[in-house]
Amino acid sequence: MISLARVTVRYGSAVALDGVTAQVPAGQWLGLIGPNGAGKTTLLRATAGLLGCEGQIRVGGKAIGGLAPRRLARLIAYVPQRPQFPPDMTAAEYVLLGRTAHIGYFRVESATDRQVCAEVIDRMALAPMAGRALRTMSGGELQRVVLARALAQEAPVLLLDEPTSALDLGRRMDALELIDELRRERGLTVVSAIHDLTLAGQFADRLLLLAAGRVAALGIPAAVLRDDLLAGHFGDGVRVLLTGDGDLAVISRRRERP
Repeated sequence: MISLARVTVRYGSAVALDGVTAQVPAGQWLGLIGPNGAGKTTLLRATAGLLGCEGQIRVGGKAIGGLAPRRLARLIAYVPQRPQFPPDMTAAEYVLLGRTAHIGYFRVESATDRQVCAEVIDRMALAPMAGRALRTMSGGELQRVVLARALAQEAPVLLLDEPTSALDLGRRMDALELIDELRRERGLTVVSAIHDLTLAGQFADRLLLLAAGRVAALGIPAAVLRDDLLAGHFGDGVRVLLTGDGDLAVISRRRERP
């Protein structure tokens, strides 16, 4: 579904991505991990068609550079790390923006559009706050509204840049479980940047470790979440543990004190 071939992005003389090549089969979840400044956000924005790049990015067999914005929006839904919020818009109105690519040129939403949004709002447990203005919401509530807008878009590709960073642990797990449930139901292809390496390993089918804009490792979680590999990028205190249930847990140990 997603093909990246030697993708390079430059900001002036600085190289943010350097020849990234990867494939994400339809229906899979690829987790992007790496230290700050590794290029995760840049890779997501380039895949969403928001940044020019060298190399080629293809989604569903189509080069994204040749797609009109409306067609691209029907193919890819993107949740940025720092979305913009019209303060007086309600949550329900904001979620309805996800249907923009599906609404006709007369710009009147259909009963189907409203139904899709209502179902997403319900599944995201946002119904009690659907009529509230965005300016009255907490960071965690806003993050759930942004995710709901992306899901309402009904695009086959979902790009997520730290989609749960403002949520508490319980809400974080609920949101990722919902994304995974919808991925399986709809056959979504998901690419997400996740700082929490334990969660990345639990939900992603494969992990792509970026370092200084280059691919440092790509494979199943067990092949990437290794002490020897992570220590070089996250510090010597990083340890990977195997829980009694067979899950991988990544922890950071304090330096020993005298």
